[in-house]
Amino acid sequence: MQLTIRDLRPEESDALGRLLVEVYSNLDGFPTPEEQPRYYELLANIGRFTEKRDTRVLVALSDEGELVGGVVYFGDMAEYGSGGTATMVKDASGIRLLGISPKFRAMGAGRQLTNACIRLAQEKGHSQVILHTTQAMRIAWGLYERLGFERSEDLDFMQGELPVYGFRLSLAGK
Repeated sequence: MQLTIRDLRPEESDALGRLLVEVYSNLDGFPTPEEQPRYYELLANIGRFTEKRDTRVLVALSDEGELVGGVVYFGDMAEYGSGGTATMVKDASGIRLLGISPKFRAMGAGRQLTNACIRLAQEKGHSQVILHTTQAMRIAWGLYERLGFERSEDLDFMQGELPVYGFRLSLAGK
């Protein structure tokens, strides 16, 4: 499917927030909104990330203009906002909160959004891209590995009772 990937517009923030809350709350084995309300508040208010320095929220749209999904790109890891050591990594970009509508899964939207973030990191001249995922996100985990991301245990952390696993993609020679 040919998608349009572009920056989030303010009038799309609420719709993307609802989509991400739906996606994450339906992941088998992922904490519920009741268990981690602050995390779901972060998802619901995804547009606020555009207020952070060197941070962009990208969306994927279908040919008909329907919202397919989104992701947050961090050009400065100090703004990344995770646990663990990731926020201290220099010469890196970050990717967080990728979500695709169930209606559009397995059509390449996650790959296109991730590749758009990788291109932004390359344009900044960064040597690596960092992201985190969980066991509940096995589909995304597989996508990241197919794109060349490798597990990086030094980036792992616990989000409450939830183990969160770090990955990094070396951009050297890409």
